[in-house]
Amino acid sequence: MITPRTLKGFRDYLPAQALAREWVLDVARRVYRSYGFAPIDTPALEYLEILTGKGSDETDKQLYRFTDHGNRDVGMRFDLTVPFARFAAQHVGSLGLPFKRYHMATVWRGENTQRGRYREFMQCDFDTIGTTSPVSDLETVLVVHDLLVAIGIDRFTIRLNDRRTLTGILEQAGLAEKQTDVLRALDKLGKASPEAVGTELAGHGVAPEAIERLLAMASLAGPPQAVLEQLKPLVGESEIGKAGLAGLAKIIDGVASAGVPAGRVMLDPSIARGLDYYTGIVLESFLDELPSLGSICSGGRYDNLAGLYTKQPLPGVGASLGLDRLIAGLEELGRLPTAETPAEVFLVFFADEHLGDYLRIASALRSRGVAVEFYPEAKKVGVQLKLAAKRGHPVALILGSDEFAAGKAQLKRMASGESEELTWGGDADVLAEAVAAAVASVRSRT
Repeated sequence: MITPRTLKGFRDYLPAQALAREWVLDVARRVYRSYGFAPIDTPALEYLEILTGKGSDETDKQLYRFTDHGNRDVGMRFDLTVPFARFAAQHVGSLGLPFKRYHMATVWRGENTQRGRYREFMQCDFDTIGTTSPVSDLETVLVVHDLLVAIGIDRFTIRLNDRRTLTGILEQAGLAEKQTDVLRALDKLGKASPEAVGTELAGHGVAPEAIERLLAMASLAGPPQAVLEQLKPLVGESEIGKAGLAGLAKIIDGVASAGVPAGRVMLDPSIARGLDYYTGIVLESFLDELPSLGSICSGGRYDNLAGLYTKQPLPGVGASLGLDRLIAGLEELGRLPTAETPAEVFLVFFADEHLGDYLRIASALRSRGVAVEFYPEAKKVGVQLKLAAKRGHPVALILGSDEFAAGKAQLKRMASGESEELTWGGDADVLAEAVAAAVASVRSRT
C-alpha cells in the first residue's frame, strides 16, 4: 500500500476551502474588470533564462528548475510579473498601449514553509504596462483598496513607499553602490528585529552611524504628510529622491480625493520589497488584526523589467493578492466564507420509476440559475437528507410516488428543519418557479 500524503509546502484543498478560494477569485475578477483590466494566461514553464536574474538571488535559489525531454533548461514560474514582462514584449504589437491585464494562477518557490507561506501558491495579479503616468501608480493603490474592501476586510493598512526615495537617501548617505544589499536587508524589517537587520547591514560594510540613520529612517511613522516632511532632509538634493517624494505626495492626495478613509494608506519608509526589478512605488498590505501574518497584497512599479526582452520601453506597475496567505488569515480570524456546497438544492431520488420526472425538474431549476445536486441512487430519504445536511445544502426537494400522483412536493429548509408543501400539478416549470423563489428567499437572508 502507498501511503497517501502530500509534499512539504504543498497541500490539498477540501471543498469548503476550495469554494472559499473560488469566491475570493470571483471577487478579484470583478474588481479588476471594474477598472478595465483584461485576463491573460501564460505557461507554468518558461525557458530558464526568462526567469533567472529577474527577482533576486533568493528567488533564483528557490526556482524549481530542470532539463526537459527536449534537453532544454526550464523553470517553473516563481511569480506572474516576470512572465508578464516576457508576454508583453512578445505580444506588444497586438496589445495596444497602455495595456491593463490581470492574471490569477499558481506559482512555485522552493522556500522554507511557514505560517501562510507555501511552496505552491496562487497569486492574483493586475498590472498596467506601457506608461509611466503617476495616475497608474495611484490606480494601483485604489485597486488594492477596493479589492480588500470587496472581500469584506474592514481593518487593513496599505503601506506605501518609493524605491526612488530610498535611492536618494542612500545617495546622500554615500551608500549608492551598496543599494541592492541595503534594500534587501531593510526589506527584512518586520520579519527580523532591527538588531538583526543592523548586523546584516554591518556585514555589507555599512558604517555604524549610517546603520543608525537607516534604522531611524525606517522607523518613521505617523500621518503621511508628517512622514513626507521628515523624509525631505534625508533625501536632500537628490533629484531621484525628490521625484520619489513627489510621487508619494500625489498618491496620498489622490487616495483622499477618491474617498479612501484616512489611515487606510500610510507611508512606511521601511517598505523596500525584496525583488530587484522594482524602480518606483512599492506597497504592502496588512490585516490590522494579524500584522505578523505578513503582506497579503504587494506590488509596485517596475520600469525596466520588460527591457530585458525588447528594446521598446514597456514600463509597468501593478500588485498581487497572495490568495493562500489571505485565506490562511481569514481562517485564523474565523471570517472565511462558510458555504460548503456548490448546489443550493438537493433533489432527493425516491422513486426509480420517476427518473425522467426528476431529470426534468432538475433541468428546469438549472435553466433558472439554481444549482441542483441530484442524488444518484434511490435510497432511504433519511440517508439522503443526512448527507444534504452534512454538505450544507440550503434546501432539499422531496418527491416520492405519492407526491408525483398528487402533483405535490415537499420543500425542506435544512437549517431550520421547516418544510412546506408545494403544488405543481406535474408541471416541472411551475415547480421550478416555486423552488427558485424559495431559494431566492434563502439567499436574501445569507
